[in-house]
Amino acid sequence: MLKRIAQTAGFAGLLAAIVLTLLQSLWVTPLILQAETFETFETSEPAAEVVEHSHDAAAVAHEHEHSAAGGHSHDGEAWAPEDGWQRLLATGLSNLVVAVGFALMLAGLFTLRAPGQLWQGLLWGLAGFATFSLAPSAGLPPELPGTAAADLLLRQYWWIGAAASTAAGLALLAFGSHGVLRILGVLILAVPHVVGAPHPEVHESLAPAALEREFILASLLTNAVFWSALGVAAAWFYGRPQRHA
Repeated sequence: MLKRIAQTAGFAGLLAAIVLTLLQSLWVTPLILQAETFETFETSEPAAEVVEHSHDAAAVAHEHEHSAAGGHSHDGEAWAPEDGWQRLLATGLSNLVVAVGFALMLAGLFTLRAPGQLWQGLLWGLAGFATFSLAPSAGLPPELPGTAAADLLLRQYWWIGAAASTAAGLALLAFGSHGVLRILGVLILAVPHVVGAPHPEVHESLAPAALEREFILASLLTNAVFWSALGVAAAWFYGRPQRHA
């Protein structure tokens, strides 16, 4: 079983990381580079900006997309990969680590309720997207460089609470055997949004509003494709030994 979980996580994570890195390089990264031109300070943004602002993974994401937003280092002596293949490689490796971690989580959940069909793996992936990207983005949308943000620690606490509440709420809705449990699931889903995410007193951004909106859309769609690919790939690799048998 451990070998099955490890193989599922490795292969599915690799495939999903390739998809995520490709989409980021074609859509998300150009928007970030464009936003960096509006910044007024002298030092440049670190290469990890791509990962920090995408969900996603994620990570990053997404990760990093919410919990690490605004926590960038502007130390002039800090090393950062150059634009081009160095930045792409750094982003790809970061995506791989995040994707394998999420794939391990999915494979572990499959031991409790294995998906019999690929569409069930897709549902697991969409649930992951809702938990780690969509729900947190409702309160803390992805941010471009040069965007004012609230205290990092407060945003991290809210992001963790939103993800945990979404996971618990979706679990009750999907697997609750009684109507009361499903109602409780809906209430749990709403808790972090009723409390409200931390925001600065005045929203300021150096990038134009249209660029911000496109970046949010690109980040969400990129993460949706990533999680869909991860769920389907994990379901396929996890069920492969049974199909061979």
